[in-house]
Amino acid sequence: MNSNTKPDPAARIQRLREIAQQVRFHVVDMVHHVQSGHIGGSLSAAEILTALYFDILNIDPDNPRWPDRDRMMMSKGHACPVLYASLALRGFFPLDELHTLRQFETRLQGHPVIKTPGVDMTTGSLGIGFSISVGMAMEAKLSGASYNVYAVLGDGELNEGVVWEAASAAQKYRLDNLVAIIDRNNLQNDGVSDTIMPMEPIDRKFEAFNWEVRRINGHDMQQVLQTLEEARDFRGKPFCIVADTVKGKGVSFMENQRSWHGSPPNDEQYRQAVSEIQGALV
Repeated sequence: MNSNTKPDPAARIQRLREIAQQVRFHVVDMVHHVQSGHIGGSLSAAEILTALYFDILNIDPDNPRWPDRDRMMMSKGHACPVLYASLALRGFFPLDELHTLRQFETRLQGHPVIKTPGVDMTTGSLGIGFSISVGMAMEAKLSGASYNVYAVLGDGELNEGVVWEAASAAQKYRLDNLVAIIDRNNLQNDGVSDTIMPMEPIDRKFEAFNWEVRRINGHDMQQVLQTLEEARDFRGKPFCIVADTVKGKGVSFMENQRSWHGSPPNDEQYRQAVSEIQGALV
C-alpha cells in the first residue's frame, strides 16, 4: 500500500475481525489435535492479540530479534495457544507447526519459551512476565530506545503480589512506554475470579498506582484498536487497559464455563466449535 493512502477504517476493522476468527480456529484446532492446552483463556484474548500483532506492534517476522521492535509479553503464559496462532498467521513460523503444541522437542511449549520466533521472553509463573516487561521498558528508557512494551495479563494473575510490585515500580520510573492489558474474563482454573480473590475495582486500583487507565469491551474490535492506539501514543505515565471479556468467546458451549480453562474438545465438540467459528466469519 502506498504510504500516502489511508486505509478505509471500516475495512481495517473488518479485516481484524476476520483474522481474530482465524486465530480462534487455530486455537481450537491445535488444542484438539494434541488433546492438550488452555483453550478458554486463549479464546477470550483473540481480539486483543489480533489487534496487537496485525496492526499495533512494530515488528518484523523476517527478523524476530530486531533490536528496535516492540516487545510483547504473554504474562498469562498458559494461554499461549492464542499467541502461537497469532505468530503463525503473522508469518513468524509455518502454520502446520501449530500441531506440535506441547509435543516433545517442539518450539511451542505449554508456556512461551524464548527459543520460539516472536517470543520475547520465557513466561509461565504468573506475574513474572509482567515484572519482566517493566524491566524491558526500563531498559528502553535507559538506552534511549524508542520501542514500546506490551504485557497481557489474566485477571486471576492479579492475585499475585508481584503484579502490584511491578505496577508500583512502573509508575515510579514513569514508564510511559509500557502498556498492560488485563484479560478480564472473570474465570480462573479454580472458579470465578471474584469469588477466589475479589480484585475489583481493577481500573481504580491501577489508577491508585498512578497509571492511565481505560476500561473497554475486549471483544469490540473497534474499541480494542482505538484504545491500543491511544495507549501506544500516550506519554507521561504507564497505560493500563482493562478489557472485559468472555472466557471461551466464540464457541457457545465454552463461553463462561470454567471447565474449559484447560480442557481439549473431543471430535464432536471440535466439529461444533469449528462450525460456529466459521459461521461467524460468514
